[in-house]
Amino acid sequence: VVGAGAAGLCAARHILSRPTSFAPPVVFELSGNVGGTWCYEERIGTYPNGRPVLSSMYRDLTNLPKEVMMFPDFPFDPELSSFLSHQEVQRYLERYCENFRIRPHIRFDTAVENVTPVSMTTENGESKVTWEVTSSDPTGHRKTETFDAVFICSHYSDPHIPNIPGIQNFKTVLHSHSYRFAEPFSGQTVVVLGAKASGLDISIELVKVGAKQDGSVCQADVLIFCTGYNFSYPFLDSARLGLEIQNHVVSPLYRYMMPPAFPSLIFIGICKIICPFPNFDCQVQFALAVLDGSVAVPPQEQMEEAVQREQQRKLEAGVQRHHLLKLDQDQWEYCDSLAGSAGFPPLQPAVRSLYEEVWRQRQVHPENYREFNYRLVSTTQWE
Repeated sequence: VVGAGAAGLCAARHILSRPTSFAPPVVFELSGNVGGTWCYEERIGTYPNGRPVLSSMYRDLTNLPKEVMMFPDFPFDPELSSFLSHQEVQRYLERYCENFRIRPHIRFDTAVENVTPVSMTTENGESKVTWEVTSSDPTGHRKTETFDAVFICSHYSDPHIPNIPGIQNFKTVLHSHSYRFAEPFSGQTVVVLGAKASGLDISIELVKVGAKQDGSVCQADVLIFCTGYNFSYPFLDSARLGLEIQNHVVSPLYRYMMPPAFPSLIFIGICKIICPFPNFDCQVQFALAVLDGSVAVPPQEQMEEAVQREQQRKLEAGVQRHHLLKLDQDQWEYCDSLAGSAGFPPLQPAVRSLYEEVWRQRQVHPENYREFNYRLVSTTQWE
């Protein structure tokens, strides 16, 4: 398992819950703690050892209520308000890690350098793919091990900065990856490029501290890119895997997870505009059902055709190619499909209903939608 953020912890938890099917996992984590992007650090740029700071968390980020954010069978503390601080989400992930005894299986401060498929023939003459994973610790010691499957659970650390003529001459440019809080921008004219979740949140924060806003052409002091993240997997040979990995695109992926040529390489959590933790949970459980043989995937050619059909459907609906991993309203049918195929409980209808209500409130009341508190009353109702 590459990464000990929410997706990686979820993968490790479910692997550990199936001891008759799987050996305990090895989780590789580049930083010194669990939580991934939820592990807030005021430091930006690089660590003293030269490795990049991975956290993309800004101090006041809260954009989903805990009632829909939680893993399906591991609730947040009910005494907490619905919209949490990053510290409370981080504590939740640490509690998840301890509850399911994941920490002993994590190798912290360890970089994955190479993940390579190796074809072999089993004793009964069948062809099988295993994976050689090379990693290094802070001392520089390198180690290569063999695994039957690899979960890729790392993203949100390589900021996407558009190529705009003249940008190199602008005085202050940063990506939301390096934004932490609004106070340093007080009194300045700030241009925010990008109007999705982080762009909206950061704009509201900046206005509160007196950053200027008027909608006209202006001489700006600061340009903040809220333009998402590139998928960057330097430890993978994308050509060998039959994958296109470029900016916002990883393709083809069967069920948004598996390269058709190598279905034991599994990408968790790269879909966008989703309810993240529940989505991760559904993906992991489906992937493990494939790995233990209880769900059979089609032959490679049929998987490739299925991906092509899905992409063509989206393109014909007007979706741009670099947005093909966005699920939005498709996420619910997608998760239900995974649950139906693998035989685990689907997400509660109340989760979808509340998620959509919060989305509506956010569009109408972007400054104060977080002031509401919610409670799940049953699998189908909330209040």
